[in-house]
Amino acid sequence: MKNIFDAIPEKLESEIFESLVESRNVQIERIISKGQASPDTGWYDQDKNEWVLVVKGEAVLAFAEGPTVTLKPGDYINIAAHRKHKVKWTAPEAETIWLAVHY
Repeated sequence: MKNIFDAIPEKLESEIFESLVESRNVQIERIISKGQASPDTGWYDQDKNEWVLVVKGEAVLAFAEGPTVTLKPGDYINIAAHRKHKVKWTAPEAETIWLAVHY
């Protein structure tokens, strides 16, 4: 048994992406951010759908088309495949822990 809050480093130089479960069609990962954001240029343009839940912390997602979305603990969003998006902001003073399901 594991816990989503285990093994969180005190200093996060960069985001941590950790695969928790992976199969041919589904990947579940834990992402840990602390003040990180996507580069100003470019967008994520993924081949799979992505369901994202913020477990702890806060984040802002921007979309190439559509409104910016603020996510707080318990908030989730489903991002359709090829919907261009990026992480605009994550809380700098505390970790943001995401649960992402790629399917």
